[in-house]
Formats: sequence, C-alpha cells, structure tokens
Amino acid sequence: MTVLLGAAYYAEYHPHDRIETDLDLMQQAGFTVIRVGESVWSTWEPRDGEFDLEWLLPVLDGAHRRGIAVVLGTPTYAVPPWLQQAYPEIAARSADGRAVPWGGRQEVDYSHPAFRFHAERVIRAVVGRYAEHPAVIGYQVDNEPGLLLFHNHGAFTRFVRRLKQQYGDVETLNREWGLTYWSHRLADWSELWRPEGNTLPQYDLAWRRYQADLTTEFIAWQADLVREYAMPEQFVTTCISYPRPAADDRALAAVLDVTAGNPYYAMQDHLDATQDRAALTAWTTSGVAGLFRQADRLWSSRQEQFLVTETNAQSIDGSSENRPPWPGQLRQAAFALISRGARMIEYWHWHSLPYGTETYWGGVLPHSLRPGRVYEEIAGIGATLKDLDLEGFEPDADVALLWSNDSHWALQFFPPLSGQDDSYERIFDSYHRGVVDAGAQARILHLAQARSAGARELARRYPVVIAPALYVATDAELELLRDYAAAGGHLVIGIRTGYGDHEARARVAVAPAFLHEAAGVRYEEFTNVDEPVPVTASIPLRENAHATAWIDGLIPEGAETLVSYAHPELGRFPAVVTREHGAGRVTTVGTVPDPALAASVVGWAVPATVADQFAPERSLPVTVTSGRRGDGSRVWFLLNWSGSEVTVKTADGESITLEKWGVRVIEG
Repeated sequence: MTVLLGAAYYAEYHPHDRIETDLDLMQQAGFTVIRVGESVWSTWEPRDGEFDLEWLLPVLDGAHRRGIAVVLGTPTYAVPPWLQQAYPEIAARSADGRAVPWGGRQEVDYSHPAFRFHAERVIRAVVGRYAEHPAVIGYQVDNEPGLLLFHNHGAFTRFVRRLKQQYGDVETLNREWGLTYWSHRLADWSELWRPEGNTLPQYDLAWRRYQADLTTEFIAWQADLVREYAMPEQFVTTCISYPRPAADDRALAAVLDVTAGNPYYAMQDHLDATQDRAALTAWTTSGVAGLFRQADRLWSSRQEQFLVTETNAQSIDGSSENRPPWPGQLRQAAFALISRGARMIEYWHWHSLPYGTETYWGGVLPHSLRPGRVYEEIAGIGATLKDLDLEGFEPDADVALLWSNDSHWALQFFPPLSGQDDSYERIFDSYHRGVVDAGAQARILHLAQARSAGARELARRYPVVIAPALYVATDAELELLRDYAAAGGHLVIGIRTGYGDHEARARVAVAPAFLHEAAGVRYEEFTNVDEPVPVTASIPLRENAHATAWIDGLIPEGAETLVSYAHPELGRFPAVVTREHGAGRVTTVGTVPDPALAASVVGWAVPATVADQFAPERSLPVTVTSGRRGDGSRVWFLLNWSGSEVTVKTADGESITLEKWGVRVIEG
C-alpha cells in the first residue's frame, strides 16, 4: 500500500475553466487523490429542491483518466442562503441566547429536524449521483464537526430527557450533582436551569458529554445515509479537528470506517527543535513534539492508520499571519505524520483563492496559479511515496500516554493552572514532549481503550504508561492503573490523577485515590507557583530542569525520592517519587515538569528505546521514529529539525548526513 498524496480541489471556486491544467499538474507532482465537493451546498442546490449535479463530472472524469482517486464530500457544514432565510429557527444559539449570525459556516443546530430534512435531501442527491463513479474511493461527511455548543431550546429539551433517562428522578440527580450547594436542589425536572447560567462542574461535564454525543449522532446519521449508496470498497469518514469543543474523537471514529483529521502546525522557526516558541492559535501546534502529538492523537482515535484530510501547504491563517514553510519543512512534516501512521497526506488546498475568508490561506499553487517552490517540494514528496510501501504499518511505541476527553472538559471548566483554560493540554503535552525529547516514541490511548485491553495486556504491550491529569475516572479505571503496575508495568502518574470521580466530584479519599498505597505516597495540599522552581535529583537530570505551574505536597510513605525542589519552603516536599508495586512500579510526579525535567523522568523510565537499535547516540534536533509493516519489516524515519546540517551515527557505525530540514527514510 502506497501513501496517498493530494489536496482539496475546488475547481468551482475559480472563474475560469482550468480543470485539465490543474489535473495535469497534479499528475506530474505524483498526486494520487483529491477531495472535492464538501464546501458548496449552494452550488449543488442553488434553490430549494432544485439540484445541479453535473458540474463536478469533468473533475471526476479527468481525475480518473489520470489515475487520481477522489474523496467526495457532503456539503452540510456550509448552508446556502435560501435555507437559512426559509428556516431561521435552525440557527445555532450561543450561551447568551442569541442566534449565531449567518455569514460564516457551521452556524446551524444540526440536531434540528428542519435542517436534517434538507441535509438528507442534498446528501442523497450528491452521493446517489456519484457513488458508482470509478474515481470515488470514499466519502467525507460534513467537515470538522463540533464547532459550537448548541444552546437551542430543542437541544436543551433533549438534554433534560437524557438526564431523566440516566438518573431516573430528581432526587438522584440532586445527590449525584451535589445540588444542595447554593440551594440548587430540584423538586421537579422543570426546575433545571439552562446551561448558560450554570456554575456547577457536574452539570457542565454532563452538558459537554451530551454536546459531543450530538455531534457523534449527527455524523453517524450522515454516514448511514451515505452507506445506502456507497460501493463495498468505498470508505466513509469525516475530517476531525481535535480542538473542537463538541467532539469526542474516539466516538466519532467508531461510527466511521477510518479516522481522518486536519493537523495544522506553525512552521518556520516553530519547527526548530533548538527553539521554544508558543503556539500561534488554539487550533495549531508549535514545536516538533506538537506535530508528533497531533499524529499520535489521530492514531489514537481507532488505534490504526489514519488519513490526513487537511494540512499546511503555505501560510495558514488570516492576512496578518504569513509564515510559509522554510524549504524542506513540508517534506519533514509529511514524513513525520507518515511515520506515526498516516496513509494519506492531503493539503489544504490546491490553489490559493482570490476571494473569501481564506484568501491568504495559501495552497499548493500561489495566487498566480503558476507552480512554484511549494509545488516542487510537494512533487518531491510524491516521487518518494511512489516507491514506499507501508502496507499494514504500525508505529512503534516506547510509552503509552492516557488521554481522557472527560478530564479535558472538566479541567476546562475547573482549570488547575493559573489563567490557563488549556490546562489539560499543557499538562498532557509536557509529558508527550518529554517522550519526544528523550528520544522515545509515544502511543496515545483513550482511557476506554486501555480499559478494553485490561491490565495484563497493557503491561505486555506498554512497559511504561503515563497518566497525566487523569482527573475524571471511575473507581474501576483507577484500579486498572494500579493492577497494570502490579502486572509488571511502570505507571507514571501526574497531577490531578485520581482526584476526581466519574462525575468530576473531588473524591473524599486520600489522594491519589486508589493509587496512594501502591505509589507509597499521599498529599493533602497543593499550590500554584508563579515562577519555575529548580530541582535536584538522584537520577540523571538534564540541564536547567524545573518544576512549573503546580506542586502537590507529596508525603512519602514507602516511596523513594528521585527529584527534589531547590526551594526554602517547597523543599520539604519531594517532586518525584517512585515505589515498586507487585511486578512493576508506580512513579508519582507532583508537578508540571518543564521539557528538561519531563525528558529526564522519561529517560530514566525508558533506559532503552526502539530507536536506540538504529542510532543509539542520536539527540535533538534529530528524531528517529519507526514502525513495522504487516510483514514484520521495520521502516526508520530520520528527521533533522534544524536549519543546520547534522550527522547521525548508526548502530552499525555508518554516518548519515542530513541536510538542514532534511529527511531520510530507510527500509529495514
């Protein structure tokens, strides 16, 4: 299986017919796939019930003649003017009760019956027309779902019905949510206040779970419609934007045939492993580890290979954010994603647009529509992919990190880190970066996936499991972590892990609950810290390592201290402790480690990595990632994340020189 390469292609966005020219250029660049049709409902259905379906045929016919496959999109995320005028009630309502103004995209409540009626009609028309076209290999339903939390009357009414079904009666809800607090006890379901006035964390978590389920239900509904027409060999997916507030990626992927998503990342010096730069937006990442984390999350949704349906071609953002990639960085990013399981790289988009909100979101072709540097670099990627077989590829993993959407949502409502609504991501990413900086490879597991595997299988597959900020967890899930260590695994727990229960209630228990005896440590107090705190250690410690943001007042009860705070007051508490438990070990980290401290802890926990087999003396800015194909053979990916040439010595004594921003793929 070769990795597909292509772009989103919108021939309909340009005033002149250049389909043949575009497709010829794509073929010359080694493109094997395009995505079409998902953004233009008003073109498919210009007036209510009046369809124009033939305009796409030249694109599909031309692509098929050139051996380019097509992913066909359903246009439900961008509603036409006639629909929003005829049915103003479908407008999504925000927390202040106002209708979200029309004029962008995704402004509608997609659980509304009127919207569903018209969405179903256009889906059936478009997919029914093209399902049997030989170019179509699959379908993308909607686009980046879960942008809004719907505060519409109908959505709230269904939320109350859901609570009735889940809790049975208001007395149970009063007890489970602690509604005695501030006189919120309900005498009847009709007294439940609306979410826009809510201040209680248990309510908020239920609301977030419900909103994510609305998104999953909508996508599943669309997928089922498409499957009525799809050929057996055609897949159905949606493109996931992982920061969306109303999206549960694991649940979304479960109702589809393959995971697909849109990893956007900051380029230029943001991809220099010798520098630290903050992310530019909430929907992009910064840094090498940030890019790998996006790929690892894509793998995590189904624990299998995934599709990249959108990613950077040139500058991605508004007109004041122009940061095109340095030469070589597109190739780097593509192979970084492939090394973690991507089986399609599709750029957004083919040609830069002369109008619209995304005028300065650069495509493979610039505004001149003449092939330039970006086109040539992507063509080079195409030439390499033509001969690279990754059938059955699975990335290697030295460490598994547990991801919890419930904890993510709960810590957005109750962020532990001062002034940071993204507290969960910051804590999680500190460990993921620690894995990357230590030269190891990560696998991200949803908590439900770990639960399905069981303690013994987890210990067999993953010698180290990190649980960063696992705030919302059931008793059984915490027992699973304890049993994992007893079965021979090395469990590393971060702050907030084991502190809340399944309703995001603070546990009335010794912290960390269910784990403190196995870990040989407890704590009674915690504090935020405004400045990084230096540390000392009995394990090898990277230069300038610090504790940041938060400190648990750890009290060892049988655990060995590994790292201590160099602080006149906080020094009475250890920063990192460890204890043997059964056949394994539990290590407790009582702070948010900075990159140096995180890499030190991971390096101690993982003294030998898979990549050591290839290049034991490597170090940043070089990363070595790897995986096995279905036949058992291994593929190595060497990437130089810097603007200077570097040399890597292999285990066999060979020296490999990587040019600046260089990539080398070596098949074992």
